[in-house]
Amino acid sequence: MSWKLVTLGSLLAVVALSGCSTPGTAKEPVAEANSGRCDAKAAAFVIGQKASPGLLEQARVKAGAQNARILLPHDIMTLEYRSDRLNLNADDNAIITRVNCG
Repeated sequence: MSWKLVTLGSLLAVVALSGCSTPGTAKEPVAEANSGRCDAKAAAFVIGQKASPGLLEQARVKAGAQNARILLPHDIMTLEYRSDRLNLNADDNAIITRVNCG
């Protein structure tokens, strides 16, 4: 009886996992125009300007970043490095002083 259960269990596992496979027709990967990598030099035009959501979005698009944030001196922030994120560092008056990725 246990041999039949093992066989039935194996058959069910194979059937379940076969639903996770992809179709046999593989497509060639297409290179995206925007890789999501951040280029801080392209967003350097914002230095000296007052931080705003509109300016943040313009800088994000120019830098080719997926995400962007404005960092004020006393903001709590995560420190993990993300190559697709643009950081606009601002002073206490919300004037952007530095642009970097990460």
